[in-house]
Order: sequence, then C-alpha cells, then structure tokens
Amino acid sequence: MKANETTEKVLTPEVNAEETKAKKTTSKAAKATKTKAADAKAETTTKAKAPAKSKKAVVKMSAADKIREMSLADIAKRVDDLKHELYTLRFQAAVGKLENTAQLRKVKKEIARLYTIQTEKQNAAAGK
Repeated sequence: MKANETTEKVLTPEVNAEETKAKKTTSKAAKATKTKAADAKAETTTKAKAPAKSKKAVVKMSAADKIREMSLADIAKRVDDLKHELYTLRFQAAVGKLENTAQLRKVKKEIARLYTIQTEKQNAAAGK
C-alpha cells in the first residue's frame, strides 16, 4: 500500500447498527454523568450558601477604631515607632533611594490619627 492511499472501512449494516447503538449508550451514560455532576454541584452550592445566612455580619473596623482600642501607652509607643520610620523614609527620599513616595504621606497621616485619638482619650479622662 502506498503512503498516499487511505484505507476505507467497509461497514456492513449489522456492524453499523452496533456502532450506532454503542454511541447512543455512551451518550446516555455521559448525559447521566453530567446530570449527576450538575446535581452534586447544585447540592454543594446550596450547602455552602446555607451556613452563610446563619453567620453574623462581619464588622470591618477602621484604622481609627483599632487605635481607639489601644491604651495611651501603646499609642505613644506607636507614635515613636512611626516617627522613626518617617525619619528613615525622609532620609531615603533625600538620597533618592525611596521607591514608594506614598509611604511618606501614609506615615504622616497615621501619626496625625494617633495624636488625634490620644487627645480624645486624654480629654475624656480629664472630663470624668
């Protein structure tokens, strides 16, 4: 046989009917498998959603709320740490090694937030 020639399969009516029957059987099995998979997926999504309804709502705390939970001594220590970090960032900026210049602004705002809450706590303690 030459390389370019193709072989043809001669099918008799009996063989052709058997192949068709086999294809139908496998397609039914495939559909059943897909249906079972879809049902299982639907069950898992239903199960996953049910506990979510019974859970309590998650409350996100702002940065100021987290600071309000801190004591005055913790706030003072955090201010000192941030002042040192600000010094380091300013030095890096002056030398030209600071890649994220937004850090300067973030640290300054954090220090101001700490001072504000520290003052609130001191005023509340003095007012009692």
